[in-house]
Amino acid sequence: MRIVVALGGNALLKRGEPMTAENQRTNIRRAAMELAELVKAGHSLVITHGNGPQVGLLALQAAATPGTPFPLDVLDAETAGMIGYVIQQELGNVVKDRPVATLLTQVRVDPHDPAFAGPTKPIGPVYDEATARRLAVERGWTVAPDGNKWRRVVPSPKPLEIVEAAVLAFLVERGVIVICTGGGGIPVVALTNGSMAGIEAVIDKDLASCLLARQLGADMLVMLTDVDAVYLDWGTPEARPLGWVQADELSAAAFAAGSMGPKVEAAIAFASEAGKPAAIGRLEDAVEIIAGRRGTRIGPGGSR
Repeated sequence: MRIVVALGGNALLKRGEPMTAENQRTNIRRAAMELAELVKAGHSLVITHGNGPQVGLLALQAAATPGTPFPLDVLDAETAGMIGYVIQQELGNVVKDRPVATLLTQVRVDPHDPAFAGPTKPIGPVYDEATARRLAVERGWTVAPDGNKWRRVVPSPKPLEIVEAAVLAFLVERGVIVICTGGGGIPVVALTNGSMAGIEAVIDKDLASCLLARQLGADMLVMLTDVDAVYLDWGTPEARPLGWVQADELSAAAFAAGSMGPKVEAAIAFASEAGKPAAIGRLEDAVEIIAGRRGTRIGPGGSR
């Protein structure tokens, strides 16, 4: 099968871990071992990944540097190159009979998207509430709760088009394992003269991965994270995992906007619009998730 695999932030940096190159490489090496099993099973992979912690750190560094800070679209590109390089190298170390390549990917968004007026995408490190509110005043940030901590949030517009889709398809059809749409891709807008320009935002990587999977005609969209399944009533004594579920059944439930919500939205969209399954679960269960024995599988209809 042709599978778009979206790696959550846990594949790069576990919550609470220091944001060091060594920690990120260790986690990516672990992810590469799991992905290699999918390649060995005969699947064609297109790999995407998040960049929330990394782009937030670069934004902090840029703000501390004299002069005009680099905009978020440029920082998105930096993180896509940095993270893509490490995934490419670690996966290439364990899959030696297939070429692996990273491609910086532009994703077109609407400059009038309502997201620009209501930031929701968490980036950067976590803070206690008092520190987050102080930084918001000092730096002009918007901050919001993220679990029991607080983080900076930035606009996250809906992805409309993967600009390099034809190039990606060319590579995939020739057996290349492609790493792309890093951090949701580089947000760009179309100008009236037909050219493209970057815009300040961080696109949700799950929604971008859904769009990518549809444009590439993927057989399945798999979102790997640090929870074993989608849970109803998460965080309560009534919490219960979902196994196989139809897209229309899942659409009636509510999920956290900054974490599971975009994954569920992406899964519903892919299953409904592509007519093919999506799945959500733990990175360590990747093989079992694709086989339908672990995680949550979202189907387009009533089949089980």
